Amino acid sequence: QVQLVEFGGGLVQPGGSLSLSCLTSGSISTYETMGWYRQAPGKQRELVARITSDGTTDYADSVRGRFTISRDKARNTGDLQMNSLKPEDTAVYYCNAVRVYPRSELWGQGTQVTVST
Repeated sequence: QVQLVEFGGGLVQPGGSLSLSCLTSGSISTYETMGWYRQAPGKQRELVARITSDGTTDYADSVRGRFTISRDKARNTGDLQMNSLKPEDTAVYYCNAVRVYPRSELWGQGTQVTVST
């Protein structure tokens, strides 16, 4: 089973930037979609952004225009560039990969992002 590991979380002031990376222990070339989800305390996990193997992207309304998702298929990695961060972006961020057939879904262990003064 391929493992996903997130890096790059931390504490940042409002208006600042952070870049998250998702590294894999093996090839995820057969996984059509990579994505980032987040879960804030007391809230359900929600989609932040996702990217398909052909480069099509999808963003939550709350982050569109501020966050950028990318994927390097050759290196089997994914990144999330987060700009103009707000306190409401504070959450644990999870990397995700999905393959339709045979069905498989991978999750990382999460990385904490805290936006605060």
